[in-house]
Amino acid sequence: MSIKLNSGHEMPIVGFGCWKVTNETAADQIYNAIKVGYRLFDGAQDYGNEKEVGEGINRAIDEGLVSRDELFVVSKLWNNYHDPKNVETALNKTLSDLNLEYLDLFLIHFPIAFKFVPIEEKYPPGFYCGDGDKFHYENVPLLDTWRALESLVQKGKIRSIGISNFNGGLIYDLVRGAKIKPAVLQIEHHPYLQQPRLIEFVQSQGIAITGYSSFGPQSFLELESKKALDTPTLFDHETIKSIASKHKKSSAQVLLRWATQRGIAVIPKSNNPDRLAQNLNVNDFELSKEDLEAINKLDKGLRFNDPWDWDHIPIFV
Repeated sequence: MSIKLNSGHEMPIVGFGCWKVTNETAADQIYNAIKVGYRLFDGAQDYGNEKEVGEGINRAIDEGLVSRDELFVVSKLWNNYHDPKNVETALNKTLSDLNLEYLDLFLIHFPIAFKFVPIEEKYPPGFYCGDGDKFHYENVPLLDTWRALESLVQKGKIRSIGISNFNGGLIYDLVRGAKIKPAVLQIEHHPYLQQPRLIEFVQSQGIAITGYSSFGPQSFLELESKKALDTPTLFDHETIKSIASKHKKSSAQVLLRWATQRGIAVIPKSNNPDRLAQNLNVNDFELSKEDLEAINKLDKGLRFNDPWDWDHIPIFV
């Protein structure tokens, strides 16, 4: 099952998320995910594992398990590379690390322009802006960064471009200046953070949505997020467990189907081969209207990935 993007390309509705996949295991995990049937791989420069992800992809291609054009490979432009003169340099680094000639989708990771840090100084730079642990920013309008991405589509280095962690106002403004409309918006999306107005607006614009952290606090437990530690897991929530029992599915499958049934792509990850297969096969059942209404009642507006927690950056305030 896939989503037809406004760029004309098809994006699988279920993919494998590469966030927090360790360098030691990434190549094998990606290779095994391809063997199971995954074709979308969602990565980012900031994840620091693109070389290993590329090793897994290329091993599968070299062995004939899959061809390059059967895969949908995603990366994201990190905050330090927003200046147009640095965008292609950053993309080239990703393509080199992945050992690929093009990306299927390249997203602006956050609508935040940190000060440029040369790749040879620190890569990925994370929150480093060239001055210890102090944050520094550049005055780069988002449309300038977007224009640079548009030029890389024309060069054939990227097939589709999009955005991540943008709010409605920023999207509303960007689409009015864009020559190439964003193909995808990626957002934190789970029953505790449903964002129905944003989703309605973005889908009305013909922009596809990918939800990350579909399992809510689960994604942030290993980061020792106090917010996540203080929040009941969705896997054990009585509403989710009851719906899962009714459909003879796992809680994870219900959470993923809640998104895909509404046309939202998902990018879960798992180290467990059985769960890897389960997460991929979530489109063979339908949640009822009653199921959907019950899940809708779980919305708390609870966001776990918020730049306000970094340096009081008010994207979502």
